[in-house]
Amino acid sequence: MDVMHSYRLDQGSAPLLVSLPHDGSEIPPALAERMQPPARSAPDTDWHVSRLYAFARGLGASVLVPRYSRYVVDLNRPEDDTSLYPGQNTTGLCPTTRFDGGPVYLEGQEPSAEEVATRIERYWRPYHQALREELERLRGEHGRVVLWEGHSIRGSGLPFLFEGRLPDLNLGTAAGTSCTPALQQRLETVLAAQDDYDWVANGRFKGGHITRHYGRPDEGIEAVQMETSQRCYMDEATGEYDEAKAARLQPVLGQLLEATLAR
Repeated sequence: MDVMHSYRLDQGSAPLLVSLPHDGSEIPPALAERMQPPARSAPDTDWHVSRLYAFARGLGASVLVPRYSRYVVDLNRPEDDTSLYPGQNTTGLCPTTRFDGGPVYLEGQEPSAEEVATRIERYWRPYHQALREELERLRGEHGRVVLWEGHSIRGSGLPFLFEGRLPDLNLGTAAGTSCTPALQQRLETVLAAQDDYDWVANGRFKGGHITRHYGRPDEGIEAVQMETSQRCYMDEATGEYDEAKAARLQPVLGQLLEATLAR
């Protein structure tokens, strides 16, 4: 497989890269055959986030989007599969458990260590190479760059991952280490100024591997994760994108992205 076909990178001119590592939903047919029926539709996808963030190209942002589901390999996990949230339930590099706690694979069909290594080489490493090279390009042109990690999740009914209802907007900066205090303050100011959505900074989701690994503010690379509850822009029951909900949310997301570009 041509690795360039495992992701799409639209290059922009602004010092901003929007990475959407869980937007992909494709599962190779031979792999899907080994999965439990509920897993074959990739239910834990960050549905429609590339559509939600399509406006970012108008701000001059680069946008990086994968083709394949996190069930093939989770691009937001470290390649050694170290837990990002020790002591809490989570899913791994090549997940064997769904967000609802059910199994991904039919009994005895889980990937071997050798298969995991192959998936890393085929899918994980090309995405991260593209991510790293685009960050370097933009930092070289501007002296600084912000990596915006766009994520979404069903905001309730996932007790395997969290209790109760997740806030609408969940800002993660690895507890303030992946970006400068000034950027975090600008983002929190935007969130505090709007009344439509409740929000939290560094709550249940503080930022995954990409935010934590690439965020090096002292080296001119800042990284921020936004975990959006899917109820804010889609119908969680049907999985359908809701144009009216999205149109209401996008100005807030736009103000957040504009805040990353301020100096």
